[in-house]
Amino acid sequence: MVAAAVFLLAIGLAHSYLGERYILIRLFRRDLPELFGSDVFTKRTLRFAWHLTTVAWWGYAALLLFRFSSAQTSLHVVSVTFFVSAVVSFVGARGRHFSWVVFLAVAGLAWWAS
Repeated sequence: MVAAAVFLLAIGLAHSYLGERYILIRLFRRDLPELFGSDVFTKRTLRFAWHLTTVAWWGYAALLLFRFSSAQTSLHVVSVTFFVSAVVSFVGARGRHFSWVVFLAVAGLAWWAS
């Protein structure tokens, strides 16, 4: 399980770095839909959504590492993963994409349930 977690951490790093360098930058040179008056919101949404994949994979890595821990620990990992997702969403879209509200609610509920 440790090796699997390391693989997830590594693929997350590669996904974020290589995605920024080779995919997102090139994608942003194209004509993208304009929302709220420009394509800035679209670009920010694509960027934070891209990086949320990495956050999710790192959350799975933590679950693999703590697999023999209590249910409470697993819920804490889920809570932290969704809290980080909320922060990435909020910062990435400057609060204009409301996914952060749902992610924050999931984080709070998972923590409360633990």
